[in-house]
Amino acid sequence: MQQFQHLVTDTLGIHARPAGMLVKMSTEIQSTLSMTKEGCSRVADLKKIFAVMSLGVKSGETVSVTVTGADEEAAVIKLKNFFQDNL
Repeated sequence: MQQFQHLVTDTLGIHARPAGMLVKMSTEIQSTLSMTKEGCSRVADLKKIFAVMSLGVKSGETVSVTVTGADEEAAVIKLKNFFQDNL
């Protein structure tokens, strides 16, 4: 299991367009991917758009992403790059 945190700097937070891109990319990863928002007990499956959107992540909030599985090292690199470039 690997985990990283990211501070969302996009002025709109995690909205529909980047959430859709994130889910599409996540479905190509074999590992189990989940995300939580700071101060929220809900855990979202990154392979499900409604789960990601239900967290309601706003600009300035920190998310924690957990990756578990056979390709977790490559998945963490790919996800970190996505978050830095898009969120």
